[in-house]
Order: sequence, then structure tokens, then C-alpha cells
Amino acid sequence: MRKLQKKQASLARRHTRVRGKITGTADCPRLCVTRSNGNLYAQFVDDVAGKTLCGISTIAKDFKKSGANVDGAQELGKLAAKKAKEAKITKVVFDRGGNLYHGRIKAFADGAREGGLKF
Repeated sequence: MRKLQKKQASLARRHTRVRGKITGTADCPRLCVTRSNGNLYAQFVDDVAGKTLCGISTIAKDFKKSGANVDGAQELGKLAAKKAKEAKITKVVFDRGGNLYHGRIKAFADGAREGGLKF
């Protein structure tokens, strides 16, 4: 198995393990974070109805900073909390998506908490 395939398989295995433990509902949706090399993506998902309630990413028009660093991730977390408040969401379940709770993922979560979301 090549190094990239092994890394992708490990990420998928961790994500499956995380998703087996958490689920989102209409009153407490799942905040799903996806990370790429250059950007971050976040969605609020109701797993019971199978719907995405709202979402935001670093490629959105109202996002000004770079998403490839920790500062950009924290700013995106604050924007996600603001967008969630507009959709009347206050409490969420955090889904780190198989990534380690470190760096950009942790900064995003801290920014979302600063914005008023409760995990």
C-alpha cells in the first residue's frame, strides 16, 4: 500500500469511528468540519432528516482571511457561529471528521465557542 493510500485509509477509518459515536438532530445538529490543504469547510447537518441546515467555507465571499492557517480557521469558526445563530441553532455536536483535534480544527472549534455555540 502506498503512503498516500495508507493515509487516506487511516483518515476514513477514524472518521467512521467518530461518526459511529455521534449523530445530529434538528434541535442539536452535527457540526461537520472538513479540512483540505488550502481550505476549511463546515456544515450543520440534521442526520435524522438527512438534511444540511447551513454551511460555510473559507472560499465564501464574506470570508476575508486565508483558510490555510490557524487564524483563518478561528475566524471561520466565528462566522459559522454567526450563521448558526441566524438559523436559530445554539447547541451542536462537533464532528472533527477523522482529523486530530489540533491546529486548525481546534482553532475552528474555539472560534465557534467564542461565537456562542455550545458543544
